[in-house]
Amino acid sequence: MIEGNLGILHPGEMGVTVALAAQNSGLQVYWVSEGRSTGTRSRAEKIVLNDASSMSNMCGICSTIICVCPPSAALGIAEQVALSGYRGMYIDANAISPQHSQQIGQVLHEAGIRYVDGSIIGPPAWKENTTRLYLSGEQAGQAASCFTAGPLGVHVIGESIGQASALKMCYAAYTKGTSALLCAILAAAEALNVRRELLSEWSMSAPNLAEDAANRVRWVTAPAWRFEGEMEQIASTFDSVGIPGGFHLAAAEIYSRLSGYKDLPPPELDEVIASLLNAPLADYSNNSI
Repeated sequence: MIEGNLGILHPGEMGVTVALAAQNSGLQVYWVSEGRSTGTRSRAEKIVLNDASSMSNMCGICSTIICVCPPSAALGIAEQVALSGYRGMYIDANAISPQHSQQIGQVLHEAGIRYVDGSIIGPPAWKENTTRLYLSGEQAGQAASCFTAGPLGVHVIGESIGQASALKMCYAAYTKGTSALLCAILAAAEALNVRRELLSEWSMSAPNLAEDAANRVRWVTAPAWRFEGEMEQIASTFDSVGIPGGFHLAAAEIYSRLSGYKDLPPPELDEVIASLLNAPLADYSNNSI
């Protein structure tokens, strides 16, 4: 095991399990309580994280910082760290496009901070063999040594900044993209007064699809507020290589309509469909992420 201090920004549902993997691997792990919710505090206390109180204190205590946050906050947090005088290693493990990761890397490089591109695939890592942290960049091997003892799996996939983020974008384009598509299909069928007939046809031509679709549409509501930004990042990723990103901009709109279910238990399917049909249309025509 290695020795040292690692800072986690922030111990949300996923981040707290990343912190646990670092603890298991021999590091002292710190978090920042300033401005955080009671839920975040409860998660930090559950695994006995050290409280650095403020971002500036964390940057003075830790030699490694890993960021696990919603995509929209990734650049802002990196900029705060860059301005703090921190000179250690920074791992961004957020669901962002490769070009967004490269932008963050440039900000940190100019501040003298070593940068590692990361992404996480899977649910919060409370069990072995469920969740993987992918890392890329020249310092990726050193970053991987912070998480060797599990239960989070760790894989170095290259030396180029953006590779780990690209993998996440392509993976989530299917998993979360198809969940958004199912939301849209069921809502459209309801509006067109053919939902019952569609479910009947699915039961004959695609066994298990009707039940799977209903479950996915209901269970995707609580994290929808995070998925909206992730879909925008995927659209930007696709556009950057000449693949149309419009499908995932539409998926972002679907998740925007469900963002009010944050931290709530799964609603009934009829309620989800009503939310999709009654929400105002967002304008993603000038997306510039």
